[in-house]
Amino acid sequence: MNKAFLVFTVLVWRATAQAPPAAVVPPEAQGYLEAHNKARADVGVAPLKWNIQLGKATSLLVRFQRDRQNCQFANLTSGKYGGNQMWATGEVVTPQTVVDNWVSEKTYYTYANNSCAPSHRCGVYTQVVWRNSAELGCALARCSKDQSTLAICFYNPPGNVIGESPY
Repeated sequence: MNKAFLVFTVLVWRATAQAPPAAVVPPEAQGYLEAHNKARADVGVAPLKWNIQLGKATSLLVRFQRDRQNCQFANLTSGKYGGNQMWATGEVVTPQTVVDNWVSEKTYYTYANNSCAPSHRCGVYTQVVWRNSAELGCALARCSKDQSTLAICFYNPPGNVIGESPY
């Protein structure tokens, strides 16, 4: 193929190409997005968008945790993304279940002074609604050994900056 023909082909393609289709969000990803974005809308925070790379990263991580780490929690402290995880046994786990579990911490969070009730944790809730996070990727793995499920979500950019309010 000669160079002139190749340039012509590219120019014709550019002139006739339609705008790329919107990214297709897998059904399970849609569940995570809807649940997150409802919690975010409840506090006036912009919705998250699905990030395919974050989705792939969480998928690799939950499968690694399932296959090599006996379905234990992953160490998320050194990553460049914010992260939430949930481990459950004895129940059917869906994306909605996962996010509802994290959002249940809202009961213990006080926005007025950006604090959490004593003897409780609020960090997974505040990551869900962190105003600066814009992208999301999540996955879960079912662990047949003990009939448990591990779910992980990554957020970009990460939240839970010490001293800052989530919204």
